[in-house]
Amino acid sequence: MTAPTPAADDTFLGTIADRLAGLPTVQAVALGGSRAQGTDGPDSDWDLAVYYRGHFAPDDLRALGWEGEVSEVGDWGGGVFNGGAWLTVDGRRVDVHYRDLDVVERELAEAEQGRFRVEPLLFHLAGIPTYLVVAELAINQVLRGRLPPPPSYPERLRFTASRRWYGTARATLTYAKANHARSGHLTETTGAIATAAAQTGHAVLAARGEWVANEKRLLERAGLRGIDGVIGGLSALPDQLSRAVAEAERLFADAMEGTSATSR
Repeated sequence: MTAPTPAADDTFLGTIADRLAGLPTVQAVALGGSRAQGTDGPDSDWDLAVYYRGHFAPDDLRALGWEGEVSEVGDWGGGVFNGGAWLTVDGRRVDVHYRDLDVVERELAEAEQGRFRVEPLLFHLAGIPTYLVVAELAINQVLRGRLPPPPSYPERLRFTASRRWYGTARATLTYAKANHARSGHLTETTGAIATAAAQTGHAVLAARGEWVANEKRLLERAGLRGIDGVIGGLSALPDQLSRAVAEAERLFADAMEGTSATSR
């Protein structure tokens, strides 16, 4: 099968954006993910967000006739990331995300004041900050309609997010040290270290004022890929697990050193 040409990709994107923009209550359509950031590869899927006002009916999306799975609103946790679809369109993998404009505008105002929540979401170790939908405004490419202008990273959020994420990471490791490592609980200890790594990654990037839309390259961007060497080869030995937690604590502290969070 011949790979699609850039021109064919442009035609495909324009067509699918038009069809999504024509759905009832949809105010805008944006391209996200690696394709919006120019880091996509030949096998990258297409991430599209539909921004709606008021009620959005997934049945309208199903009626377009594309193959795949379309969730109900709220099926992906019911928070800011409130549902979407995994589709195949003209042989291409397409993810569609639902975005409630009222929610996006609320979280934009909250982020400006340094306020946010952390919500659970499938495939995310640390969960997602509610300012993820604000990050998307800054990262995504608007294809149809209009959205609030791309925001700069709020100074208040740099402080509150870095402090909260790193505090959570330290608490995660403290609990693992006291309750799992000393008992030789290999799975729980390594899981806690991995979760704390993601939490610290959020802290580092928040302190730098860099938006995060997912965890896919979080550790690389935060300089935390060295955690692989800490947990690689561990076994259910209490002393070894305790040392691993201590090494993780040092690695995370080093990553935070020098960020704006350490000087406030």
